Amino acid sequence: MPLVEDTFFLDPNFQGSLQSQIRQIVASAILAGRLQVGEKLPSSRKLAEHLGISRITVTLAYHELVADDYITSTNRSGYFVSETAPMVPLPAISGEMETDTVDWDNAIQRKFTGGKTVKKDHNWRSYPYPFMYGQPDPDLFNQASWRLCAMQALGKKEFDSLTSDYAEQDDPELINFILRHTLPRRGILARPEQVLVTVGAQNALWMAAQILLNNQRSAVYENPGYHGIREILRHTGCTQYPVNIDEDGLPPEMLPKDFNALFVTPSHQCPTTTTMPMKRRHELLRLAKEQNFLIVEDDYEFEMSFIKAPSPALKSLDKDGRVIYVGSFSKSLFPGLRLGYLVGAEPFIRQARALRLASLRHPPGYMQRTTAYFLRLGHYDAMIKKMRTVYHKRRQVTAAALADTEMTVAGSANFGGSGFWVEAPTGVDTEVLRHRLADNGVLIEPGNPFFAGEDAPRNFFRLAYSSISVDRIPEGVRRISQAIKDY
Repeated sequence: MPLVEDTFFLDPNFQGSLQSQIRQIVASAILAGRLQVGEKLPSSRKLAEHLGISRITVTLAYHELVADDYITSTNRSGYFVSETAPMVPLPAISGEMETDTVDWDNAIQRKFTGGKTVKKDHNWRSYPYPFMYGQPDPDLFNQASWRLCAMQALGKKEFDSLTSDYAEQDDPELINFILRHTLPRRGILARPEQVLVTVGAQNALWMAAQILLNNQRSAVYENPGYHGIREILRHTGCTQYPVNIDEDGLPPEMLPKDFNALFVTPSHQCPTTTTMPMKRRHELLRLAKEQNFLIVEDDYEFEMSFIKAPSPALKSLDKDGRVIYVGSFSKSLFPGLRLGYLVGAEPFIRQARALRLASLRHPPGYMQRTTAYFLRLGHYDAMIKKMRTVYHKRRQVTAAALADTEMTVAGSANFGGSGFWVEAPTGVDTEVLRHRLADNGVLIEPGNPFFAGEDAPRNFFRLAYSSISVDRIPEGVRRISQAIKDY
C-alpha cells in the first residue's frame, strides 16, 4: 500500500533546506519503523503539490535517499523503501508492560536533584519582553560567518579534526588561539600543557571541584553567588562555607581560617556583577599563600567591557600558581556551543585531563575546529565589537527606565556586562512576580536561587538586556513596575 502524501508536514522552524528536511522526514520514518521495507512513497509530483514546493526539490531529496540506500527506484513504478535500508531493530513486545519493582530509594546512593537553580524558559523567544540572561540574540550573532567556518571544518582537508578521537588532546588551532589571543587579553601567559578545553565553564568548575575536594575538605563560595557552584560542591561531600559579599564583592577579612578552596568571580561577580577592587585581589592572593588554599576564578563575560577596560584577571596577578582560571566561549558566542577552558598549573591540568578522558574523553573535535576558525578569522572580535555597542545602548535605556520606578539597582558592572542585579521593595517575592509577569509577556530571573540557605531574601532578581531589543525595554520595565505595584 503506498504511503499517502498527507502524512508529510514541513516544519517552519527547521534549520536547513527543504530538500534536507524531506530527506530527514523519510529517513527518520524508516529508522523508527514507521515505514516498512517495500512500502511505496508518494510520487515526487504529488508530494510537491501537497507541500507547495518545487517538484525538483522532492526529486533531489529522493535521489539522496536512493544513494544512501534508504529507498530504491523502480523504473516507471516509483520509489519504495529499500530491502537493505538502515533499520533500528525493535524488540518484540508481548503481553503487558513490565512492572518496575526496584526499590529506587535504596538503589540510588547519590542524589543529584533537589538543589535551588534558576529555571530557564525554553520558549523565551515567544515572549515580547524577555529579560533573559545568557541567551543569544539572533540579530547579533554572525550566523553567516559561523556557517562558513562550519563548512570549512567539514572539508576534506579537515577530516582528522572532524573524525579523530582526540582522547587526552585538544584541537591545536583552538589551543593556539587561546594561548596567543584570549589569555593575553586577561594578562595571562600560559603554555599548552597548562590549558584544557572543557564542555563549557560548568564542566570546568565541576572538574576543579572533583580534583581539589572530598568529604574531608572544605570550600568557600560567594553569597549570593552562582547557584551551580553550590550544587557542584554538594556532590563532592565537602564542608561548605558561604561568605556574604558587599558592594566590592567578596571581603577577604570574612574568610574562615581553615579551608582548602575558594570559588570566586572577582571581575564580574555573579549575580550582582560587582567588580572586585585590585586591593582586595592582592589581599586574596596574600591570604591564599599564607593559609595555603587554592582559588578557582570564574572569569565569565569579561568580553562585554564597553564602559572601560576590565580589571586584570586574578590569575594574571598570581605568582605562586594558586589560581585556577575558568573561561568560556559559550557566554559570548551561544550557550549551546558548550566550549570552555581551564588554565592552571601542570600537575592540576594533568589530573583534569585524565578526569575528562574518563568521563567524556573530549569535547567534539568538529566544534573545536569550527570555533577555532571563527576566532582566528576575526569573526569573533568583529561580533564582540558589535555586541558591545548594542549592549551599551541597551544598558543606558534600561538604567533610565529603572530610575523612574520603585526598584533599586543593587549591582552593576563597572565595565559593562549584560544585565543588572535589581532589588524590589521588601515583601515582594520575585518567584511569584515571575509567574505574574510571564502572563503579561515579561520574563525575569528570580534571585533567591543565588542565595544559600532557606531563609534567603526573595525580593531580588536579575534583569538582563542581552536578549531584548532596545525599543522593547522601556515598556518591559514599565510592566515590571506595574506588577510590583499590583503585588
